[in-house]
Formats: sequence, C-alpha cells, structure tokens
Amino acid sequence: MPSIVLDAQAIVREFAGPAGTLRVLDGVSLEVAAGDSVAVTGPSGSGKSTLLHILGTLDRPTEGKLRILDQDPFELGQRDLARFRNRHIGFVFQEHYLLPQCTALENVLVPTIVSGGQGGSFRERATSLLRRVGLGERMDHLPAELSGGERQRVAIVRALVNRPELVLADEPTGNLDPDTADDVADLFIELCRDERVALIVVTHNLDLAARMNRCFRLQGGKLNECPPQPTA
Repeated sequence: MPSIVLDAQAIVREFAGPAGTLRVLDGVSLEVAAGDSVAVTGPSGSGKSTLLHILGTLDRPTEGKLRILDQDPFELGQRDLARFRNRHIGFVFQEHYLLPQCTALENVLVPTIVSGGQGGSFRERATSLLRRVGLGERMDHLPAELSGGERQRVAIVRALVNRPELVLADEPTGNLDPDTADDVADLFIELCRDERVALIVVTHNLDLAARMNRCFRLQGGKLNECPPQPTA
C-alpha cells in the first residue's frame, strides 16, 4: 500500500462576517498517498484556495484534523511549523512570485536557505531540475528575461528542490496561453510522478484536472469525488 502523506478529516472553516458566520468548508475529508495526484475543481468562491491554505498549514481549520506524514502540524510552535512546511511542502501558485533581482537558479535555491543554505548538494539538484525542465541555458537569467512559461517552470522547480513529500498548486497554469499551459502541466505532473510526490491541484481547468489520478468537486462547502473529465 502507498504511504499516506496527507490525511484531512472533517475540516471545517468558518469566517465571521457582518451577516453572521460563513461556513466555507463543511466537513471536508481527503486522503492522499505518495505518488498520487488529485484535482480539486469547483466554482469561484467555493473555498478551493481556503482548503489549499489549510492543507498547506498556511491557515488553521475551525474544526477537524489534519495529519501530514502522520504529524499534526498545528501542534507545532510557529517556528517549528515554518520549518515543517519548508521541509515537507512545496507550493506553486498562479503567480510565480519570483524575486526579480535573483536569477532563475538563485530563485530555486531560496527555499534551501532554511535547510542549510546554498550548499553543493542543493545547487546540484537545482541545476539538474532546471535542465530537466529545459532551462539549462537560462538558469543565470533574471525573471524579466524569461517568458511566462519559463518563469512558471522555475516556480515548479523551486517547489521541488527540497524534495517535499507534498506539493500544492493553485491554478499553476492559469496565466499561460493554452499551448504553453499544456507543456508546463505535462512537465509538472511528470516531475511529481517521478519524485513520488503527493500532488494536489486546485483549478478551473478541466483539461488539467483530467490529467490527475483523482478529481474532486468542492461546492457548498462539501468535497465530492467525481470522474475526471476526458481530455479533448
């Protein structure tokens, strides 16, 4: 049996508002194993990003339990939680959030600073991954000198450089043209599969969702599994 990387049970997230309490997530449960890939779809405002933030330990649930690698991350103090997140979770967002003054290679190495700095082993891995995604000749370029697809490839490599067990992505191809989005999605999924990473992607893109092993729809605070949409 594949090892369970993430186990979320009955997650509730409520927000206080002028009209009263708004329950965005209403008992969401999800289990993801190493090497598994999961898409979460749903209408705008359904709570997809809220769910991703909780699974990534960036936000705390109002109720429910989350275990990552059999650890309750919310039992950790703030500093230890930050270390845990840095070591075990990689993030890819719709915006690449690259540092404009740093080269592609330097941007990839940013998460390794907490893990011991820009040592030889980190640099070798970063260089190898950049070559893997076709940026071997571009790693010394600044973000402004890269195309949108190249910048997102750098962001993907940055998410993987620390060898995390879990990668969370929020519309990772949302800012790319369709052809570039397909190329980046294929690379992303292939890398995560080869690294045996548990991958969770929230997206409106049904073609991207169809590339995952499993697909869920979040609506009305509930998460229900659905068959992936066929690719065109």
